[in-house]
Amino acid sequence: MQITDDIEIDDWELTEQFVRSGGPGGQNVNKVATAVELRFEAARSPALTDAMKARLRRIAGQKWTKEGALVLQVSETRSQSRNREIARERLAEMIRRALVAPKTRRKTRVTPSQKRKRLDEKKRRSTVKALRRGDETSG
Repeated sequence: MQITDDIEIDDWELTEQFVRSGGPGGQNVNKVATAVELRFEAARSPALTDAMKARLRRIAGQKWTKEGALVLQVSETRSQSRNREIARERLAEMIRRALVAPKTRRKTRVTPSQKRKRLDEKKRRSTVKALRRGDETSG
């Protein structure tokens, strides 16, 4: 399965299991296993770096198992093949999101001129309000 130009996931890393969907749908629900459970062995994947795996784990949340696999369950449509496509698309999107390293936050400092401006403005507001307080007694 091709994720990007550089990253490709081998077939041994993916396991698909088809199960019966829950919810309404009449007799079709009871007869046909249309829901798909896609399991990606992310922790053992050679296609992803450790940093990517860590980001993927954070993105996956509860879908990440203790064994280091990512499990996606899809039962949106009545078509088994469409549910399979949706599950693969979601997995690919999650991996693409994990590829992007977040920007590192750089600490910034308030410049002395900015501090001075802020304090000057506070003093000005303070005097304006003090003058207003003086006006209230002569009302």
